[in-house]
Amino acid sequence: MFAMRGGFPLLSSAVAAVLAVAAGIWPSVRVQAVSGPDAEEMRAQTRTAFADQAWPKPAAGSWTPPQPSADGLPPVISRVETQEKVVFLTIDDGYEYDAEFVEIVRREKVPIMTFLTTVYVPQHGPYFWALKNAGSRMENHSVNHKNLALLGPEGQRQEICPASDAIEGQYGRRPTVFRPPFGSYNQTTLQVVKDCGMKSVLLWSAEFYNGTTSPQGVRDAFVRGDGGQGFKPGDIVLMHYRKGLAGQMNTILGWIREQGFKPAAIENYLPASLGGDAPG
Repeated sequence: MFAMRGGFPLLSSAVAAVLAVAAGIWPSVRVQAVSGPDAEEMRAQTRTAFADQAWPKPAAGSWTPPQPSADGLPPVISRVETQEKVVFLTIDDGYEYDAEFVEIVRREKVPIMTFLTTVYVPQHGPYFWALKNAGSRMENHSVNHKNLALLGPEGQRQEICPASDAIEGQYGRRPTVFRPPFGSYNQTTLQVVKDCGMKSVLLWSAEFYNGTTSPQGVRDAFVRGDGGQGFKPGDIVLMHYRKGLAGQMNTILGWIREQGFKPAAIENYLPASLGGDAPG
């Protein structure tokens, strides 16, 4: 066994209403019935809310793509080798949400990757659809957030494959990257991840204990897995969907910028063969 431990979006009342409708007629959105002087403004806000974001690609020669595993199973990735001062923000679970977070992601143009525990999708499906369009990929974090290394092959399959089915059905794209709950996995996990159609397992090199305390008892601590301080190029940072996430995101963005770094989209640093958008 391997282990590491790591209100609805405030767009406008009109757009929020459209998002709520979207939850019932997924994914069609109808605004044609709106009339009057506010109609065009509402349509413009809706187009903005639902417009997928695109993120800058890494500079040629500035990074070394992660490599596939020799055994043919999905490789386990915890950081990216790059010369650029970039870090990758990833956010897990989904049982809590912050009403201002989508607005911050879109306004500040923050690339993130979401690892959804799909048991929470029925309660917060529209929220994560808005986040998808604000620029977050929706990837697989299992159905019920169980410790997979304690389960047999069929138990792991029931946690992993249905989560991909749910995300594809809700958000229109099948996950290609998996994150095991608690960072706990074994060889069976890797085989099941492959069988369920995913191409890599993404862990992390540092954790921001946003909205909670670190193992050392420090609230909102930033803890590196290697025991060092601050950010390093190519860090994959673990966060969680918790109350107050908007303020917590502002905090970590401040730290990132103070150290001369910027967030980047991890999918642009993963080859297509490993579930990303980079060549290879």
